[in-house]
Amino acid sequence: MNARPWPVELRLNPTKTTLTVAFDSGARFALAAEYLRVESPSADVQGHGSGEKQIVPGKRQVKIEALEPVGNYAVRIRFDDGHDTGLFTWDYLHELGSHHETKWQTYLSALRRKHETRG
Repeated sequence: MNARPWPVELRLNPTKTTLTVAFDSGARFALAAEYLRVESPSADVQGHGSGEKQIVPGKRQVKIEALEPVGNYAVRIRFDDGHDTGLFTWDYLHELGSHHETKWQTYLSALRRKHETRG
């Protein structure tokens, strides 16, 4: 059985634009606030079912206001645009880091298709 990734460090940079997450496996990811915001696990971004994901434009300048631990399994990220409903589990943060390039390119392609911008 594979052990689930467990964070050993969450660090927000001084400008509040990047969250670095280090895991006990040795994996370490620097995740931009914009990326975290547009990939939020909240229902208003992910939708309420398969295929309902919303593309969130105009978040290039978003910053992280606060990190709030939720039990021992997740962190709530409060963004300066008021969004704070997504619970980022350790597994989801690891997934965002591990699949960053694919997820980011999918997001950028979706923006182009909708004639939207990062802002």
